[in-house]
Amino acid sequence: MEFFCYHRDRPGSLPLREELTEAHWSYMDRYAAELIARGPTFAADGETPTGSVHIVDLPDPAAARAFAFDEPNYQAGAFRDVLLRRWRNLLGRTMWDFPGGRTGGDRYLVLGLGTGEAVDLAVPPGRDDLIAYGPLLSDDATAWLGTAALVRAPDPERARAVLTADRYAAVEVHEWEFGGRR
Repeated sequence: MEFFCYHRDRPGSLPLREELTEAHWSYMDRYAAELIARGPTFAADGETPTGSVHIVDLPDPAAARAFAFDEPNYQAGAFRDVLLRRWRNLLGRTMWDFPGGRTGGDRYLVLGLGTGEAVDLAVPPGRDDLIAYGPLLSDDATAWLGTAALVRAPDPERARAVLTADRYAAVEVHEWEFGGRR
């Protein structure tokens, strides 16, 4: 089962996050074979971290909760909240298989928080700049809760355009980059 996990930073937590970088990476190393995508999000300045995205394939919702809440930054109080949802990998690949590579161009996390009838349940046509894409689902995968995408785009507005306009309760666009050890 695939899960989307987005830890959002608590304001002022950067020094703590920096102190825990190695502990975080060591923790994630334990999940290297299960990771579909990972990486930090940033404020509009492109430098201030705002969160951490992990898309991971785990056996069940209990394992996903353990993954999210045992993470060292979460345990230390660096995160203000966690968005954890089932996810379906519509591209069928990891971020490391993205043909556009690890660098070049701006990258974004686009989160569409759903309401009403499900939308965007198929990969949009002509979307060669999709790094990861899929619906956010309830634990039992019966209810659509939104869509999450990692996208290469020239600006936030074009990244946002990967989702159907006016069909979400809210849409967030965050600067994002490939994560992990360099």
